[in-house]
Amino acid sequence: MKIVVIDGKGGGIGSQIVERLKALKNSDLEIIVLGTNSQATINMLRAGANDGATGENAIVWMSKKADIIVGPMAIIAANSMMGEISPKMAEAVASSDAKKLLLPISKCNFEIVGLENYQLKQLFDGLIERIKEYIDIK
Repeated sequence: MKIVVIDGKGGGIGSQIVERLKALKNSDLEIIVLGTNSQATINMLRAGANDGATGENAIVWMSKKADIIVGPMAIIAANSMMGEISPKMAEAVASSDAKKLLLPISKCNFEIVGLENYQLKQLFDGLIERIKEYIDIK
């Protein structure tokens, strides 16, 4: 199963996701990281991803090949992350047939009404539980 983790800026959120996925010790998972910039990609690769790439074309191309796409909610919002998410990237992720597991981090001026305000640790824990459920279904 190919899990694609997308992040930008410094890749801190993506790095924490990769570390938690690696902790599952599931050899059937291929963790591919896609950074909107090279620093994000490098940091996520250091966290233990199997492979990674940087930039718009990588995100557009790999969104078609993923089984699961993981990242902050901003990856489906054009011009979010201070402009690092291009409209083409946002469209590719949102249009992908992959299951999308998005963290409701509200730094892109989006707020999901009805959600509690969780700390990042709680969001990561919930994310990993959802991925475990999805893997068991497949």
